[in-house]
Amino acid sequence: MRQRSLLMLTTAVTTGALVLTACGSRDDSGGGDKGGGDRVFEIGLDAPLTGNLSALGIGIKNSAELAVKTANKDNVVDGVTFKLVAKDDVAQASTGQQNAAEFVGNEKMIGAVGPLNSDVGQSMAPVYAKAGMVQVSPANTNPSLTQGVDWQKGDKQRPHDTYFRTSTTDAIQGPYAADYMFNEQDLKKVYVIDDKKTYGAGLATTFRDRFKKIGGKVVGTDHVNPEDKDFSAVATKVAGSKADFVYYGGEYPAGAPLTDQIKRAGADIPVVGGDALFSAEYIKIAGKNAEGDLASSVGAPVEDLDSAQDFIKAYDEAGYDQAYEAYGGYSYDSTWAVIEAVKAVADSDDGLAEDMEEARKQVTEAMQDVSFEGVTGQVGFDEFGDNTNKQLTIYEVKDGAHVPAKTGTFEG
Repeated sequence: MRQRSLLMLTTAVTTGALVLTACGSRDDSGGGDKGGGDRVFEIGLDAPLTGNLSALGIGIKNSAELAVKTANKDNVVDGVTFKLVAKDDVAQASTGQQNAAEFVGNEKMIGAVGPLNSDVGQSMAPVYAKAGMVQVSPANTNPSLTQGVDWQKGDKQRPHDTYFRTSTTDAIQGPYAADYMFNEQDLKKVYVIDDKKTYGAGLATTFRDRFKKIGGKVVGTDHVNPEDKDFSAVATKVAGSKADFVYYGGEYPAGAPLTDQIKRAGADIPVVGGDALFSAEYIKIAGKNAEGDLASSVGAPVEDLDSAQDFIKAYDEAGYDQAYEAYGGYSYDSTWAVIEAVKAVADSDDGLAEDMEEARKQVTEAMQDVSFEGVTGQVGFDEFGDNTNKQLTIYEVKDGAHVPAKTGTFEG
């Protein structure tokens, strides 16, 4: 239902608490209501706004827009008006890199939110780092983005001090799902499939390694092309493997037809995956053959959090045609983190530098100490730029909807 009057967000900066009380009216510019400031800071938003993953991307964009409008309506940073500038990366690393270059070339751009895909994040992060501009992703989960390529060997090296994220990582998401399937579902044999992409392959690896470590058996492994729609060959292999379930490292556009074809091949077993399967689109595409499938996702269910209720109400009243999806709350919090960092600098003794290069550096440095109660709970960053909130939830498809099965943290 489309309405013009929304809830607005007030902030208590000394405590980091956020209380939603109103936000600005919707417009196409992404700027929202003016905050009374005479300096305009733009925040870049990169996500797949078209293509197979657009449901997730548009939820990210809408939620970021809501945060910007809220900040302007409430004049959160005195003397500053924020504007969101959104670009579509179509889930392609090369396009994301081009978008990042355009963002850093914009003399009004103070920071960026996004992207959705980890491989896109890998292409963008060096561009932002070279320009000294902060980036906060609501959805990248590959551990190497913050901890370096040798993180699994225990050699954790942060590649870019400009990169932060509000989502947790596959370093705990995969193992958390492995423990749940082995210990609580009592399923001991798995067939592991991935889409060979940065996110999917990395997630499948962390799941597989943990599952084997705790005594599970991997009865088969395979790779699929995420652009394909015919997975009958691998579905036949799964059906003959006597696996108790399938773990799929990949995204819902391929995951949904994959689970459908596995069931049609005669394997009446669940397909399990990560946060990129946690979408209503997965169920819509797979239909009745999605029943019983599971997906892990970052954080606790937003709908169950007291801290998220005003966000949910505001999003609904904003009249957006699309759902906020899995990453809406994280996108809001990522955007708000940039706003909080700008506020911290503006309120400091030195204030915001007039020179944009210096202002970007100030905001990046301030981000490391940002802490507030956000939509998804407490938001803050560790020495690698990862969110200190490590909660995860397992969802099961029941009666055509994702239903929370367990929320917790991976204990190792």
